Amino acid sequence: MDTEQLIERALLSEGETSGSTSSSPHGGELIRPRVAGKFLYAGNEKLFVRGVTYGTFRPRDDGSEYDPATTETDFAAMGAHGINAVRVYTVPPRWFLDTAHRHRLRVMVGLPWEQHVAFLEDRERARSIQQRVREAARACAGHPAILCYAVGNEIPTSVVRWHGARRVERFLERLHHAVKEEDPGALVTYVNYPSTEYLRLDFADFQAFNVYLESRARLERYLARLHNLAGDRPLLFAEVGLDSRRNGEDKQATTLDWQLRTIFSGGGAGAFVFSWTDEWHRGGLDIEDWDFGLTTRSRRPKPALSAVRRAYAAVPFPPEHRWPRVSVVVCSFNGGRTIRNCLEGLAQLQYPDYEVIVVDDGSTDDTAAIASGFNVRLIRTENRGLSNARNTGLEAATGEIVAYTDDDARPDPHWLMYLAATFQKTSHVGVGGPNIAPPGDGPIADCVANAPGGPVHVLLTDELAEHIPGCNMAFRRDALLAVGGFDPRYRAAGDDVDICWRLQERGWTLGFHAAAMVWHKRRNSLRAYWTQQQGYGKAEALLEEKWPERYNAAGHLSWAGRLYGKGLTAALQLGGGRVYQGTWGVALFQSIYQPAPGLLSSLPLMPEWWLMVAGLSGVSALGLVWPPLLFTLLVLGLAVAAPLGQAVVSSARASFTSEVHSWQQRFRLHAITAALHLLQPIARLRGRIRFGLTPWRRRGWRNTWPSRLSTTTVWSETWRAPEAWLGALEARLRKAGAVAWRGGDYDAWDLEVRGGILGGARLIMMLEEHGAGRQLARFRVVPRVTTCGVLLVTALLAFLVAAAVSHALVAAVVLGAAALVPTVRTVLEVAVAMRALHDATQDSPE
Repeated sequence: MDTEQLIERALLSEGETSGSTSSSPHGGELIRPRVAGKFLYAGNEKLFVRGVTYGTFRPRDDGSEYDPATTETDFAAMGAHGINAVRVYTVPPRWFLDTAHRHRLRVMVGLPWEQHVAFLEDRERARSIQQRVREAARACAGHPAILCYAVGNEIPTSVVRWHGARRVERFLERLHHAVKEEDPGALVTYVNYPSTEYLRLDFADFQAFNVYLESRARLERYLARLHNLAGDRPLLFAEVGLDSRRNGEDKQATTLDWQLRTIFSGGGAGAFVFSWTDEWHRGGLDIEDWDFGLTTRSRRPKPALSAVRRAYAAVPFPPEHRWPRVSVVVCSFNGGRTIRNCLEGLAQLQYPDYEVIVVDDGSTDDTAAIASGFNVRLIRTENRGLSNARNTGLEAATGEIVAYTDDDARPDPHWLMYLAATFQKTSHVGVGGPNIAPPGDGPIADCVANAPGGPVHVLLTDELAEHIPGCNMAFRRDALLAVGGFDPRYRAAGDDVDICWRLQERGWTLGFHAAAMVWHKRRNSLRAYWTQQQGYGKAEALLEEKWPERYNAAGHLSWAGRLYGKGLTAALQLGGGRVYQGTWGVALFQSIYQPAPGLLSSLPLMPEWWLMVAGLSGVSALGLVWPPLLFTLLVLGLAVAAPLGQAVVSSARASFTSEVHSWQQRFRLHAITAALHLLQPIARLRGRIRFGLTPWRRRGWRNTWPSRLSTTTVWSETWRAPEAWLGALEARLRKAGAVAWRGGDYDAWDLEVRGGILGGARLIMMLEEHGAGRQLARFRVVPRVTTCGVLLVTALLAFLVAAAVSHALVAAVVLGAAALVPTVRTVLEVAVAMRALHDATQDSPE
């Protein structure tokens, strides 16, 4: 197809392709894009960026980079092939933007500066860069063809290491704010690349990366990783491509086809193919030995151009894709205030084969009346709790996949596509996605979105989940039926955690797709947030009753994976993580690895921390009768300062969607967020204690009479592996109500039984082989006193002796009584654990 034909085709099809760029209803100016969760929108239409890079070119005699006639021809050809965006690396003239607008193309404007040198060594240079970036943005400000600005592109790793990542981040943030001041309505980003993926650029409107990977599997994995780095923001690939000179034009076409399809099916908000043409000028030279273009230097189309056109026409999934039937279940109890928005979102899902089932769990408001106005299957029951409602929906479902969302959540239009696609390409029995707080829900809801305690997903890897929250989870129907559905004991919360654990107990896995998002409303009052967190505390107590081995002695749940949540992430991850840079910083993929939060950083966030504060307050009060104890006021102060400091640091990192017009308003939002960080663990603690989840709870205390310290032997006529012996012992212990777990690779014991927070017992097993499959098992049970118990009793006894020597009788009596309680408790806990192990080892396993 020659140039004239391309232009004619572009003009004829301009109206047909406008849907991909989301123009105004009257075909006028392009609407400036905005960020909405993991995607870009133009008005009310989702905008998938289908782009190519353009330039840089050899400067013309007049100093300009772009030729108007060539640009006109190229843009017409781009429009004819379904391209809706162009990325340029220098500031374009105004006529260039006008030409792009005429062809319905949006422009990603690169703001160039000398990022290849130590730009922060000279203050004057840094100021000059800021001023030039500001002037460049001012020259383009307000133009409707602007997609976004890029305030930098691939700062070399050596430069970042020289200045330090934090200084570079702060400088890029200053450039970001400078552009925003000149063009307030524009989106601004920085184009990163794998070598510096550790840069924390939370200020950017979306994440942009240049990625060149020639393996589909590796691209899929890295795409998932980048999504988790991007968090709640869109992910855009600013450069992808392949050199046809070294790989051949057919290989280039094939590679670009699967690269683009992988990016969009993986939830990417857009991509730019590098590049439109082989013509490329850089560093004062024409680049002749690389051919990344979709067209040659003479603008002859390569096979890759047709491949890109086909891939862009199939965004995010090809229309001929065959999808499984999905049943969407919404359970509601008095959800009349929010369920209309939920059902409107479900009605707009872009999925060919799904049904919506609304289970009205005994509502007394207008929930049923609102649901009746939509094309849904409404099932009304008496109020039996959330799990029963979920099971009712499961029984009525006709889809092979059952997806659950809450009545205060609204799904993204492609929600089901991303979930179903994950099911189709994996063996996961469950798949979830992120839940994001919607903007404009009020200042309190905005603060709650930045506070801990919200529904979060827990990931073992970037694609493998340990937990998916109930507002955004889907399962294979057969798998749910196989485990008996949801446990009715969980009436309001905890059902999602329980079902995830039960499915994984079967050896099945859960997946995660970062683009399968729902908008999930947060509580919009402090009272509602307090009530919610108390309810979560109750759910934790119910979960601990059923899954005691997943909780430690203090009653704290330790996840194997990493928790992802806006407020929680800020609270836990106060450090910068560990960066794999390679020797001399030359690793192509310099990844950041965030370690699990340390004990010192996690303790102040635990509800039990405030029990310790209460204990220290009692000891400090005793200082009124024995002044030496007043020194504990210092310890008490530190104990209170720790959560207070974390609350302040976390609230300082909060980002708000509410409009803020003064520093007083911003201060108020940060202050409320800090207060929520302090209130959340207290509310959880209240709910936990009310329903029995306390550090002093008793499990398996049926027989507290201790066993003697001796070795037990058991003869077996049938050979069994050590794992079988231990498994049988664990089953017996759990049946008796004891909490037991196996030793790890570095432990010199095989099983441990927890008597409580202060004491327990451990078992060591040895198997003697006596031929013909016969075995003699020897079991030794040894007591164990925890470090916490030893320190507590020792400290109280030391204070007792000191008070007695000082003739402070009142203090001595109180301290003596205080020391006696944990001492007796320790003895009892050890006795309970030893007896449980002794009883479990009396007979051969069945």
